[in-house]
Amino acid sequence: QVQLVESGGGLVQPGGSLRLSCAASGLSFSRYTMGWYRQAPGKQREVVATITAGGSTNYADSVKGRFTISRDNTKNTVYLQMDSLKSGDTAVYYCNADRIVIASRLNYWGQGTQVTVSS
Repeated sequence: QVQLVESGGGLVQPGGSLRLSCAASGLSFSRYTMGWYRQAPGKQREVVATITAGGSTNYADSVKGRFTISRDNTKNTVYLQMDSLKSGDTAVYYCNADRIVIASRLNYWGQGTQVTVSS
């Protein structure tokens, strides 16, 4: 059974930092593209950052230069370091694991962790 468990969310003041973690189990972690997505109230879920099995990263324009995604394949964990946080970053953040195997797509989601940026 695949599980993705996020942690590290919370309340932070504007300009502050948070580090999210997502611990994965039940899958060949190193073979997956891992991603962080977020969903603010009344908005659609959007991609924040992704990191491929080979370590290539991609970021949404809104977080470039402020957020950093990384992975530790020895711990089956992906991280999102969030700096210079803004009120617009307030959302539920979700971890995602994605892999295409021949004709099948394997895609899994975590339960989400709340990030609130407010003074």
